[in-house]
Amino acid sequence: MFNKKGFTLIELLVVIAVIGLLATIVLVSLNTARQKARDARRLQEIRQLQLALDMYYDQNGTYPVSGNCGATVPNSSWCNSIESLSGNYWLRNGVSNLSQYLAKDPVDPQPAASANFSSISGTYFYFSNGYGGSGQWYMIVYRLEVIGNPAQTGDGVTTCDGSYFHYGSGSNGIMTVGRNCQK
Repeated sequence: MFNKKGFTLIELLVVIAVIGLLATIVLVSLNTARQKARDARRLQEIRQLQLALDMYYDQNGTYPVSGNCGATVPNSSWCNSIESLSGNYWLRNGVSNLSQYLAKDPVDPQPAASANFSSISGTYFYFSNGYGGSGQWYMIVYRLEVIGNPAQTGDGVTTCDGSYFHYGSGSNGIMTVGRNCQK
């Protein structure tokens, strides 16, 4: 009689399946952690950008008026971090930018062109043009990857003519932040 010791094919397949399942769980958790880290970076960068815009306003009495930065998406009245990027700055009023307040304007951690707000991903958008007070209010629109962030419930901007902008639904990750009319 042969008395060989070892594993059967079934035992090996079970072990391989368990290892595969554990590896999948670890990779999914790692991906979620990466998304949360990118969202934390987005929120921090937008806060820094808002602080720079407030300092710009304090010094100039106006926010940079959008529409003079070469963007076509969503239309030429906006600035965006993909099309408008020039010399580390995308948020600018013609040649005037935030270089006095920021070393460079923030760009999404996963930069990608977005055609419109319904598919925003990888692009920051800036608007401060019209609605009863160009340069007296602004909004920044961007998207978080992890849906359900508590910050989504308090976003939105009111313009000088009373228009209210809130591009997100509270459940799609789209954020609209900025400053209400300063008049």
